[in-house]
Amino acid sequence: MPKRNAKAQKSNELDAAEFFTAINLIEKERGIPKAYMLEKITQALVSAYKKDHENVGDNVTVEADEEKGTVRMFVRKDVVEEVDNPCTEMSLAEARASLPQAQLGDVIRIELKTKNFGRIAAQTARQVIIQGMREAERGMIYDEFSSKEHEILTGVVTRLDPRSGSVSLRIGSGGEATEAYLSPSEQVKGEVYHEGDRLKVYVVEVRRSTKGPQVLISRTHPGLVKRLFELEVPEIYDGTVEVKSIAREAGSRTKIAVTSTDPNVDPIGACVGPRGQRVNNIVEELNGEKVDIVKYSDDPAAYVAAALAPADVISVTTLSDGKSCRVVVPDDQLSLAIGKEGQNARLSAKLTGYKIDIKPASAPEEPEEEEDVLLADDEVVEDDTAGEAAQDAAVEAEDEA
Repeated sequence: MPKRNAKAQKSNELDAAEFFTAINLIEKERGIPKAYMLEKITQALVSAYKKDHENVGDNVTVEADEEKGTVRMFVRKDVVEEVDNPCTEMSLAEARASLPQAQLGDVIRIELKTKNFGRIAAQTARQVIIQGMREAERGMIYDEFSSKEHEILTGVVTRLDPRSGSVSLRIGSGGEATEAYLSPSEQVKGEVYHEGDRLKVYVVEVRRSTKGPQVLISRTHPGLVKRLFELEVPEIYDGTVEVKSIAREAGSRTKIAVTSTDPNVDPIGACVGPRGQRVNNIVEELNGEKVDIVKYSDDPAAYVAAALAPADVISVTTLSDGKSCRVVVPDDQLSLAIGKEGQNARLSAKLTGYKIDIKPASAPEEPEEEEDVLLADDEVVEDDTAGEAAQDAAVEAEDEA
């Protein structure tokens, strides 16, 4: 008999040792804290017992002691004269069978054997543990990627949806990897993706969802261009050169305004790099998208004139409302200032935040009955006298630029 009891005790200790070894292994391999797993396993054992004993209430407790290598489960029962609920109550005779000094009104803890759980109860415990692990991993992934909002990440294309046009990317590595979806609205027009392609994407936002963290990514966001410049231009990364504003029409053209905190550093030269190497690397990453680098100025007139490059500007006059300005350009530069389909002027307005009224040098003042060339944020309205000729020449001038 003593040998059998010792063997049973040894078996129980081995189970507990394996239990704590498994928790330590989970913490090491998946990074899930030991305390979190203990809490979830305790919850699983309690749920399993309640599955077989519906009326037990909150009288079940689990005690896990890693130092002693024990995991014990108890149910508390009140000693009463007449038992109404066997799950929470016991008679005085039953209580004294295990504890001779028991009295009415006492609360007795009775140890439970987890091996006696039924099959359904065991499945319930398993589901609770697996669900807890999934929640922990999702929480870790969310924390990992939420810290990378507004940053550039590299993902691998895993799936293309021909119906919706969306692209699935695997972002991250190891346990902190997740799926992200590049919707058609966030894809650059004209770009073609294939499974296995590596793409740089901009993390717009990370949201919590029932299926795990949802990472919203973009290839069209202006922030992508800004982060690419930070990667290529050390002066931007260390703060010597500052990006003041970006206006972008993805896949076609971007204007970026920069300034330098060091008078000895040319911000445009730093961004262009030796023989244009830095900006060329960015253009290559953007699949040939044109990038205009503009020097920022606190003087609105100088800023607007620089933003309208490559067109030459004769004069810039800020209007009384403080949000508009009138620009006079040479007649042969009008189409270049407006750009193809008004793109150059539209991006300049976005970049500077000014509404821009462009006039040719031959007609700086228009009669009231004629419409002005008005560039208001995202729209271009051309005047009757020079607009048609400018539109006809815009394509040719854009190509020359």
